[in-house]
Amino acid sequence: MITEEQILDSMRHIIDPDLGRDIVSLGFIKELKIDDGAVSFKVELTTPACPVKEQFRTACEAAVSVLPGVKSVEVTMSAMEPKARSGPGVNTLDGVANIIAVSSCKGGVGKSTVAAHLARAIQREGHAVALLDVDIFGPSLPTLFHVHSPEVMMVDQKIQPVVVDGLKTMSLGYVMGDRPAVMRGPMVSNYTMQILQQTDWGKLDYLIIDLPPGTGDIQLTLVQQAPIDGAIIVTTPQALSLVDVSRGIVMFESVNVPVLGIVENMAYFVCDQCDKKHFIFGSGTATLKERFGLNTLAELPIIAGVSDTSSRESGADLPVFAELAENLHREVGRRQVEGAGTPEAVVEDGAVRVRWPDGTESRIPNKKLRVSCQCAVCVHEYTGEPLLDPDTVPDDIAVEEMQVLGNYAVGIRWSDGHGSGIFSWDHLRKVAGV
Repeated sequence: MITEEQILDSMRHIIDPDLGRDIVSLGFIKELKIDDGAVSFKVELTTPACPVKEQFRTACEAAVSVLPGVKSVEVTMSAMEPKARSGPGVNTLDGVANIIAVSSCKGGVGKSTVAAHLARAIQREGHAVALLDVDIFGPSLPTLFHVHSPEVMMVDQKIQPVVVDGLKTMSLGYVMGDRPAVMRGPMVSNYTMQILQQTDWGKLDYLIIDLPPGTGDIQLTLVQQAPIDGAIIVTTPQALSLVDVSRGIVMFESVNVPVLGIVENMAYFVCDQCDKKHFIFGSGTATLKERFGLNTLAELPIIAGVSDTSSRESGADLPVFAELAENLHREVGRRQVEGAGTPEAVVEDGAVRVRWPDGTESRIPNKKLRVSCQCAVCVHEYTGEPLLDPDTVPDDIAVEEMQVLGNYAVGIRWSDGHGSGIFSWDHLRKVAGV
């Protein structure tokens, strides 16, 4: 007679490609039942939008069906229940599985356009998604979706979202119209939380929030108060934009919001004569990964016509938006599973000591680490040439403060006043020579 242990063992070779572990040890197999050779179980994934769920289903059916004594296999795919988001008064977020903030550390990098196309790409996958624009001073959704002065209604104390070709949207611009928003920070925060928590979102796989640009008090208040599960930072390859990315990372991590990755917008254009990619500002993908330890979720081209997202098919002819959505799903799934594979760093006298997941340790002298800084102040943005003279770094330089940034890096403020350096675990390995 077939046993539960035999069934589970048959699936231990099925590896989640993003988590690097098998689905049995991850605890994905639920409600396993055996009834006279009829086997049924549920595969509970981290997100309903998992891009490899059908591969998992097929692999599970194939693995179990060949076991002696198995007459039939029924595999049900499911996802983890959304976390509780209860709050005082009317709160419409309980049915939202994932709340993702799309942020930029400065204006003019195409953040709102990226947020809108991301929402459309997820919608085309068949998932339930909505888009909220909380930029009260420069709302973009009315223009991107060609919706101006809609009738915004309240039903049972809930704001009804404006549906544009099947996509639920809400924007402070719908309410304000063309009037200028003349209000101070506390008023902005109150309006934002009201529209977030009182819009009738229903059941959603994703709520995408288009944040105001910058890292000031308004942005910090929003990410502190809103139950955000993760953030995407949109930037462009220009030096000024990349300098600000580190500020955004530190802002989110300071309030325990993990940064899921970076979107490099306007990264290149494709010549209509030679079909070659031209990176007019330089290719910053490798630099971003090395500097911040974060994956680049997508490199988006400069292309005409992307400022119209009024149709469900907007952006469907550009595979890069589908790639962005799939990479987001992967990062969300990865962050749902807290593993033991993250290094630990501690400050000690004259050095930073790192304990790696395999139990080994590295001691990196402070001066060696400070000199290796890859921030825009220390390394030329485009040439990669060092700007920092090692002789100007004191031999007795000390770590004033160290902040762990998610599972990808640490931020360090040094005794010489330098505080913009973010050191990824990969960079620390390189400096330590391991």
